[in-house]
Amino acid sequence: MSDEIKHKCGIALVRLLKPLEHYQIKYGSWQYGLQKLYLLMEKQRNRGQDGAGVVSLKFDMPSGHKYFSRQRSTKASAISDIFEKIYKPFLKLEKRNPDLINDASWAKLHLPFVAESYLGHLRYGTFGGNNIDAVHPVMRENNWKTRNLVLAGNFNLTNVDELFKILVELGQSPKDYSDTVTILEKIGHFLDQENQELFEKYKSLGYSNTDISALIGKNIDLPRILNEAAKRWDGGFVIAGMLGHGDSFVIRDPWGIRPAFYYHDDEVAVIASERPVIQTAFKLTYDKIKEVPPGHAIIIKKSGEINIIEVLEPQPRKSCSFERIYFSRGSDIDIYKERKELGRLIVPAVIKSIDNDISNTVFSFIPNTSETAFYGMVKGIEDIMINNKREVIRKCIKEMDEDKLIEIISERPRVEKVALKDLKLRTFITQDKGRDDLVGHVYDITYGTIKRNRDKLVVIDDSIVRGTTLKESIIKILDRLGPTKIVVVSSSPQIRYPDCYGIDMAKLGDFIAFKAAIQLLKDAGKEKIINEVYLKCRRQIGLPKEEYLNYVKEIYQPFTAEEISVKIAELLKDSEISADVEIVYQNIENLHKAIPNDLGDWYFTGDYPTPGGNKVVSTSFINYIEGKKGRAY
Repeated sequence: MSDEIKHKCGIALVRLLKPLEHYQIKYGSWQYGLQKLYLLMEKQRNRGQDGAGVVSLKFDMPSGHKYFSRQRSTKASAISDIFEKIYKPFLKLEKRNPDLINDASWAKLHLPFVAESYLGHLRYGTFGGNNIDAVHPVMRENNWKTRNLVLAGNFNLTNVDELFKILVELGQSPKDYSDTVTILEKIGHFLDQENQELFEKYKSLGYSNTDISALIGKNIDLPRILNEAAKRWDGGFVIAGMLGHGDSFVIRDPWGIRPAFYYHDDEVAVIASERPVIQTAFKLTYDKIKEVPPGHAIIIKKSGEINIIEVLEPQPRKSCSFERIYFSRGSDIDIYKERKELGRLIVPAVIKSIDNDISNTVFSFIPNTSETAFYGMVKGIEDIMINNKREVIRKCIKEMDEDKLIEIISERPRVEKVALKDLKLRTFITQDKGRDDLVGHVYDITYGTIKRNRDKLVVIDDSIVRGTTLKESIIKILDRLGPTKIVVVSSSPQIRYPDCYGIDMAKLGDFIAFKAAIQLLKDAGKEKIINEVYLKCRRQIGLPKEEYLNYVKEIYQPFTAEEISVKIAELLKDSEISADVEIVYQNIENLHKAIPNDLGDWYFTGDYPTPGGNKVVSTSFINYIEGKKGRAY
């Protein structure tokens, strides 16, 4: 993607199902679980730019000994920083007493992070800033093990205000106004309630307090707690948690908006945000790893019993397609195929944009995430060329000489690596002029790949969100090569609406498609539509979120997608560009052909899966008109 868009978070949960001594004997180290957690987090580092954290949980520790250990970091290399700190006491002991480090029982009693259960998190924060207190996992501590709660998640809620109000009405005073604190306290409230009910039940039966603690741990009803806590959550979420006595869980939203995958055998249970990281870390085949069903929770009891239980009624599946287009690791077999298919399906529109002049066109991509779609586009062009060759050969085979035959069958797409990502923009440049000049050098070009004043150039990107880098950098440097036309292809449709479920695309005014539609309305003398939409949005203020409608769709209704694309090209081309510029977007129909099982398309269509989405887009439009910079939820 040419525009940098950040993604909200990844999780990794590793639960060992055998005593630590088992891993020492079989794998040569009780650190097996910790090592696997490190791999899972490193393989998901694409999901978190702002920080990382790890919590470990030791089982059956004597009173007075810590059973939770936590390490968090907001450094640039947060994962490395965390694990260097975790391993520091291990390495010291290994130098001082090599034999003792291999004693799993001694290590568990005396060293932090020697444990049976681990929860890791990678963070991109949309709430709470980038301070260490906002980094997951977060904890709710208590002297009763079954009241201790640790959480880490990949989530965003649209109705924090509503949920926060409920907590206050319960008599709580939450320490912060954020979705993280709200979720922690909602689950914590029902966890406390469950503990109290079980305590009173067993106390009435004559059990001692010590016996009651063990009975609560054995019989605590996590599915009921999660159902009560989450039934009013509006948003996309995958929440992982651990209780102090040893139970673990992961819950996924009813629409399946945010991803989660799991695997377990008789040695280990693992849950992560991405399937291929589990495959790689545990050397598994694709079919061994399952998706956490929407609306379900995986419950791992301290005993090792694992159950997948419906805790929220599943809704029509709306798992995020944009996640698969851009954010998720392309090493996943399904995502790789989908991205290639997105590239292949857009070929007819590409051929039209170059007037079917394949021989005088160079095809390339904007590194790095669009490379897979590029392969699909090239494959589609090759298929067209094969059909063209076949027709020519059929017509001329009798009088065709050998040289002509070789010329025809040797024809292939002209593929070059034209653009190279050369440096990362640093924020220490504060003046706009200096920053804009630096932006212009984020990419570099491969000189000599284009025949000046003759060739057309097609470059594919996986998406075009703001268009800033295209305008300030990519189109300008591509124009230096001297093509007669530059066609920028987006393998995804026009991004028209804000996200509110965890991807950093919250402001309507940032989107180049929205800017183009607004400009088209002004050009056509239809500014009254803008005002009408604003008034309709204003009239919804104060309504329950379930009654909100997405009136922002009316901004786009007067125009075809092609008309908006033409206006986008105008906005992205400035006077110093010599080449013609055309923008070609994927259409919605092809999006769903390529990604048939993940139909969450609200960025493109405005069809939000939850009621809170309509409230967010309405508030975002009001903020745009009124010039407010804050986020809409």
